[in-house]
Amino acid sequence: MSATAPEIDAGFSFDNSYHRELAGCYVDWQAATVAAPRLLKLNRALAGELGLNADRLDSAAGARVLVGNSVLPGAQPLAQAYAGHQFGGFSPQLGDGRALLLGELIDRQGRRRDLQLKGSGRTPFSRGGDGKAAVGPVLREYLIGEAMHAMGIPTTRALAAVATGEQVFRETPLPGAVLARVAASHLRVGTFEYFAARRETESLQRLLAYAIARHDPGLADHDRPALAFLAAVVGRQAALIARWMQVGFIHGVMNTDNMTISGETIDYGPCAFMDRYDPATVFSSIDHHGRYAYGNQPGIAVWNLARLAEALLPLIDAEPDRAVESATEVLQRFGPAYESHWLAGMRAKLGLVAAVEPAGPESGPETPADEMAADDRALVRDLLDILHAQAADFTGSFRALADVLDRDESRLRVQCRDPAALDPWLARWRARLRVDPGLASPERARAMRAASPIYIPRNHLVERALAAAVEEGDLEPFEALLEVLGDPFTERPGLDAYTQAAPDGGAGYQTFCGT
Repeated sequence: MSATAPEIDAGFSFDNSYHRELAGCYVDWQAATVAAPRLLKLNRALAGELGLNADRLDSAAGARVLVGNSVLPGAQPLAQAYAGHQFGGFSPQLGDGRALLLGELIDRQGRRRDLQLKGSGRTPFSRGGDGKAAVGPVLREYLIGEAMHAMGIPTTRALAAVATGEQVFRETPLPGAVLARVAASHLRVGTFEYFAARRETESLQRLLAYAIARHDPGLADHDRPALAFLAAVVGRQAALIARWMQVGFIHGVMNTDNMTISGETIDYGPCAFMDRYDPATVFSSIDHHGRYAYGNQPGIAVWNLARLAEALLPLIDAEPDRAVESATEVLQRFGPAYESHWLAGMRAKLGLVAAVEPAGPESGPETPADEMAADDRALVRDLLDILHAQAADFTGSFRALADVLDRDESRLRVQCRDPAALDPWLARWRARLRVDPGLASPERARAMRAASPIYIPRNHLVERALAAAVEEGDLEPFEALLEVLGDPFTERPGLDAYTQAAPDGGAGYQTFCGT
């Protein structure tokens, strides 16, 4: 067990509302003591956001804190309880089987943020596992989370990756590590499912009140707080999934215990980014039927949110039929909200500045705004169809489209097996641009590049960096890739290798859960 040892003053000041207000929703626990903790990577910028002293954290004493060997005053380590639907099947008890919430920090902007250790050893929720993590998955989560953050996509983030000096045993022995992770909270859809499945309505009510106070304080006095909270989560998830789709991100394991209430991306296990555009793309080795394929993600999000709605039904209305009717109406908002976010983002990628949205049902179906929205939707989907048929690179194609405005079509055409297939679409796009007000071509091209990253975590580059770290103890490829991904929209000389898809377009690439 870890011992309380206040041996470092790095500015930690905990205020642990989850521990204080939600007794029964967790188990107090301690991290397993590890042999030789050593910092692999400290996120100094994030430490600064949290009001922490990065220089003091970047030390042997800091490593002991960030791996759980030393528990600072004010920290109250706990394993959270939650349930979850995993690949459609319900598990009534999951919980933090290899993670501990150390406590909560108030950052420099006044935001409450969880500090959690992942890979810190067995807990009462471990279900026979060892509770450990390996260096590869820990560095993957660090890398992908920081890439998502740099692209402006809500995400949990890594404060540190710490080697444990021990081996974990999977198919082969691997070097062990712990991830220190920061999140707006670790409340999940599965957290609500846990208490709903037990019919513990009082605990469910306390959890709802806590979630509202933490994430939606403006709803505290709402006449139907549970319904308003559901609507807020639906809205956040619609915006999040649209952002995933706009950059070709595939989460890989969209179980309800991996969907946050905050609207942050969480748990980068078998995640990956598409090279060739194909809505059926699946990378996860355990997703045998494509449940969580790229193109299925919006539908799965609705399915998950329906499970949240089911959990909240007793709090939405005492009359079951009315509760179902109200929840259904809220869930039906996901589609239009997602479509609006998705279309706005895709318009930006096409350089369409005018934010013309459907005028609404009261205006009738034939308004000019509706027609333009439908035309833009068709313009985007037809381009995606071409990219699919041509086995074109998703990221490279959208980035190269901005070059066309600079009178250079070469980088776009090289993406396609038959470049002539682009010609009819390009003619339609140019015609649409002529009626889009606001920007001259150079400014429009810059706006397009600000909406389409040139550098993403290409799967072969991620694997190369992780292999060097795990097999050779060489972090230089990881550090180099992390630096490139920290500025994903700005093209820089000498980085062409980071823009290239895998030679085979990623065919046969598989990812694995980071257990």
